[in-house]
Amino acid sequence: MEKPKTYCEYAEQLALSNVHRIYHDQAYGFPIDSDDELFGRLILEINQAGLSWTTILNKQDNFRNAYANFEVAKVARFTAKDRERLLNDAGIIRNRLKVDAAIHNAQKIEELQARFGSFKNWLDQHHPQTKEEWVKLFKKTFRFTGGEITNEFLLSTGYLKGAHEPGCPVYQEILRQKPKWHEI
Repeated sequence: MEKPKTYCEYAEQLALSNVHRIYHDQAYGFPIDSDDELFGRLILEINQAGLSWTTILNKQDNFRNAYANFEVAKVARFTAKDRERLLNDAGIIRNRLKVDAAIHNAQKIEELQARFGSFKNWLDQHHPQTKEEWVKLFKKTFRFTGGEITNEFLLSTGYLKGAHEPGCPVYQEILRQKPKWHEI
């Protein structure tokens, strides 16, 4: 069998219960309206840096539990004790820079919510931008958000085109949900 050329081709070959297939078919590229879920996706993308996406997908429920169901307001108030709890949690990625980035980024999202009404509004108000413009904005606003992390976050949440190939069955479902990239 020939090696798949795209994530869509790869996922389509997998069992419906495979974490990649579930993510591809139900989450990747779909617009997200909830600030908490946007924050959760950012946490997952940051934690993937240097690791396989399979590792992150297999631990995503652990991340949700460890980071207070991705509630921005709760994570923004995490204390030193919470930080140590996260660094000792074998169910997630125990990396001080990534843990600190999550807490800092929750605090930044709270600032954006106060100023723009929501994290989503902030993203919407900066749309459309090129990938390079987005990366510059994310680096200025958040911690641990380089080019790959920013790109994958924006692809996975419907702000940048390219999560799915036009021939992929999921592509049409995403179009029905009106991703931001399709407004351009």
